[in-house]
Amino acid sequence: MRAGLGIGDSATGTRRLGAVVATAALAALTSAAVTATVPGSGAHGASVPVIVEFGGSGLSQVAADITRLGGTVGRPLALIGGVAATIPKAALGALGSAPGVRAVTTDSSLTLMASGWNAKDDSNSMYSVTTSIGAREAWKKKDTAGKFIDGTGVGVALIDSGIAPVQGLNSPQRIVNGPDLSFESQAPSLAHLDTFGHGTHMAGIILGNDPDTATDDPAHFRGVAPGASLINVKVASADGATDVSQVIAAIDWVVQHRADPGLNIRVLNLSFGTDSSQDPLLDPLSHAVEAAWKSGIVVVVSAGNEGQTSTRLTMPAVNPDIIAVGAADSLGTQDRKDDQVTGFSNRGSLLRQPDLVAPGRSIVSLRVPGSYIDSRYPTGLVPGDTSGRYFRGSGTSQATAVVSGAAALLIQQRPTLNPDQVKALLAGSATPLRNTDRSLDGNGQLDVKKALAAPTPLALTAHFPTLGTGSLEASRGSSHVADSVDGTELTGEKDIMGRPWNGLTWGPAALGGRTWSGGTWNGAIWGGSTWTGSSWAGRTWSGVTWSGNTWSGRTWSGRTWSGAVWDGRTWSGRTWSGRTWSGTTWTGTTWTDTRWADSIWR
Repeated sequence: MRAGLGIGDSATGTRRLGAVVATAALAALTSAAVTATVPGSGAHGASVPVIVEFGGSGLSQVAADITRLGGTVGRPLALIGGVAATIPKAALGALGSAPGVRAVTTDSSLTLMASGWNAKDDSNSMYSVTTSIGAREAWKKKDTAGKFIDGTGVGVALIDSGIAPVQGLNSPQRIVNGPDLSFESQAPSLAHLDTFGHGTHMAGIILGNDPDTATDDPAHFRGVAPGASLINVKVASADGATDVSQVIAAIDWVVQHRADPGLNIRVLNLSFGTDSSQDPLLDPLSHAVEAAWKSGIVVVVSAGNEGQTSTRLTMPAVNPDIIAVGAADSLGTQDRKDDQVTGFSNRGSLLRQPDLVAPGRSIVSLRVPGSYIDSRYPTGLVPGDTSGRYFRGSGTSQATAVVSGAAALLIQQRPTLNPDQVKALLAGSATPLRNTDRSLDGNGQLDVKKALAAPTPLALTAHFPTLGTGSLEASRGSSHVADSVDGTELTGEKDIMGRPWNGLTWGPAALGGRTWSGGTWNGAIWGGSTWTGSSWAGRTWSGVTWSGNTWSGRTWSGRTWSGAVWDGRTWSGRTWSGRTWSGTTWTGTTWTDTRWADSIWR
């Protein structure tokens, strides 16, 4: 599960050193480093020249991996902590997934570029992503009402870590705050805001939009559906910590309020998953997304980041009705023909595979300065980006956001589509990747242009008959939150309020959209019952707040913002292993087999 970003990511054609080292370092670049690239015939040969960056394993281990995969080791590149090599094209994915490898970038002749980062030349910028999937062509077409197809009128619910009002997401007409169900909800200065950095990255991919600039300019940041609206439902705090009960409560809220005035929630983006092995017929999280699907909401979820050696998608992606998305790697080129499934994307089983894949490696989206991810993974910053607005992220999270935006485009084009028809159009028009097992890419890679041109399929009537009567604890899998004071984990059949879980009662209520009563869910007060007030993001869900006591009578306090430092006692996610918020890597260092405790990265 290795996926490099930041240093080492480059555009097609020319190796751009300005996107690898700071401008100040260019003057010190020696001729030896400039000539260190390995000549080769490029993407059309049996082997391709690459730059391999390595971490703690060192050069000797990486050299052994290159040789084992049939490659040839070239000269060391000490300037960037890498080595030049040639490698069979078919082995690129395996090399990128090897332990200790931070990034593998296809190489060609080197050109110094002091002018900085250019979105047009970066195959993983949103300009390149929206071009490759055909979204930019969709924006030039009109729907039956004469409006350009950019997602206008479609509401996308984002259940994540909140959204920050950064440039590209600061339009009050397009962002609406739903309830904040996170552990930070009692701190007024943090409510709804993204202190982690993940939710804003997703939001930028779905519908980011720079106003008052030329839309065909590569420097103009646009997500896949820049005209859609976003309903921000925050469930994760600054370290990404959230419990399954919070996510289920958020899904229930979306179902119950999908048709509220001005919302029109037609798509739900859930870049979240657990390693639960519970039967999806019984699993509460599976039942929650099924209830959303049956209510008319297209649910798009991440397939998981446990890698190609996995034998199962994460929960709730294993539910066969919803859209499960894997991640594709551009391999640093603009040509889709050489794209591969990333090494971290989950392999499915005989019964359930990803429905399709979308770009998910080193995707450039919007940054939250000072957020947890931003502070701890500075190499996720895009070198050469003088604006400081962007950050690279890899994972099936990013791929999921791309597909959510595509679903919004289809729904604007044909508003009467039901979720089954949207899924059939997206999966049926996908392009299979070359020499790829269908357990990895499902129907293939997203193609918005083909989906928009395809005829409307027949509506389905049979759906997965989930019950939701299974175990809440089993739904958590190995992902638990813990009291950061004494380390006690939240376990068992109770939610974060300490209320007992009864799937027999909750299951039918979820299907009927009756789980919330004002601000009460599962017998405890979670939030307000009316839309009041205003904020940077339009209307805000407010009113009655939490009781101040959490499960087992333990109290907690919200963190306060003080520069890049978070103070105060809070909760922390325990047993984080890249399976929860499905962004496997942010800087070339993966989160696998690493634990969170007491808000400290160990």
